[in-house]
Amino acid sequence: MNAFPPLRSLAPPLLAIVLSGCASFSDDGGFDAVNQTAQQRLNRPTGWMRSEQDVHVVGQRVRAMLAKPLGVDDAVQIALINNRELQASYSELGIAEADLVQAGRLPNPGFGFSRTHSGDDIKIDRSLSFSVMSLLTMPATSRIEARRFEQTKLKLADAMLRTAAQTRRAYYQSIAAEQSVGYLEQVRQAAEVAHELAARMAQRGNFSQLDAAREQAFYMETSTQLTRARTQAVQEKENLTRLLGLRKQDGALQLPPRLPDLPAQAVPLGDIEAIALEQRLDVQSARLEVSALQTSLGLTKATRLVNVLDLGYVRNTESGKAAEIGYQASIEIPLFDWGDARVAKAEAIYMQAAHRLAATAVQAQSEVRVAYVAHQHAYTLARQYRDEVVPLRKRISDEYLLRYNGMLASVFELLADAREQANAVNAAIDAARDYWIADSELQLALGGPLASAQTSAPESKTQGKTHE
Repeated sequence: MNAFPPLRSLAPPLLAIVLSGCASFSDDGGFDAVNQTAQQRLNRPTGWMRSEQDVHVVGQRVRAMLAKPLGVDDAVQIALINNRELQASYSELGIAEADLVQAGRLPNPGFGFSRTHSGDDIKIDRSLSFSVMSLLTMPATSRIEARRFEQTKLKLADAMLRTAAQTRRAYYQSIAAEQSVGYLEQVRQAAEVAHELAARMAQRGNFSQLDAAREQAFYMETSTQLTRARTQAVQEKENLTRLLGLRKQDGALQLPPRLPDLPAQAVPLGDIEAIALEQRLDVQSARLEVSALQTSLGLTKATRLVNVLDLGYVRNTESGKAAEIGYQASIEIPLFDWGDARVAKAEAIYMQAAHRLAATAVQAQSEVRVAYVAHQHAYTLARQYRDEVVPLRKRISDEYLLRYNGMLASVFELLADAREQANAVNAAIDAARDYWIADSELQLALGGPLASAQTSAPESKTQGKTHE
């Protein structure tokens, strides 16, 4: 009986190994997962510009959106498809997928050839070798790279969410800065009128030089404040322009004249820490990293003694002699290196990732607590300015106007009240801006929109009620 199976019985398993090693690239490059995250958590698709045609199409779409004043969702949409830093980070998907495909392909065989001669005698040696150890470890290596590919998807999706949050923040800051410029211009006009009137009255001896100097000082102060506000408005708009990836040829950036109205009530949430740990992509990415390193640690321990094992076919020919046919094996002898250093390194890397996972979870819980408290307080403050402070200042202004018409108040008191009313409105703008920024920060800390967080915590209807 033949001790070795016939070659035809080895064909099916050999064919299975060859087919399993024919790993190929996906059509989407892993980008569909990132795009799904954008649609689920931002209600807007993202895009990956992978060719000049894609750049041209995106440019046309951006110019069409810039033809009218941008809403915050439109600004986020432009950033998702046109922010070049985000586009550059998407290329990491191609790198990670290339590593995955490489890990799933069979190692190339090695071929050796030597030719020697002694006088007229010629000796030729040929060998064909194959790394058996690489073949045996290929399934585990493929699983590790698959987890790393998924981790890369999560990291890029998280970067996309952060870009969206930065865009929302810059959008609200830019609108608020323009509004502040408008109201500071009113303050300066009132101060200019008071200064000119005081100067004329002082020249005629009807106003003291001290009071006239005070009005002039206030006018100069409001002028410098307006200059700073205009500079700030330009900086905020340019920051938004950079996040949107806009160029001069894309067209002018048009924004609404005022911030959006406040919602009817603040969003009440329940166990915000559990929601953040469940939704945040940086936490999910850290978990995948620990899982991948755990598998890698097991592989390192399994191959600590034998890390190289090659099998090969040998055929030697020599002049005047029959060909010598056989096989050869090459194995690493653990004589000096027992693999303990590689195992220790793998264990240290694994523990490092485990601690980073714990730190990421602690950071996420802390960030969401701070963001939630800031969100609630910002809403309360914005409501106070809108419903109490600004109406009160208007009522005071109306009373001053009645007194002025009845000759019971001077024009300087009327102008001073106009300045105070404009300052109150400007403070209300800042409060509304801070609320919308806090809203964006809370969404980022939760890892998703507030609506989905509400559905995840239906028991939280009584927590975080609006302070009327």
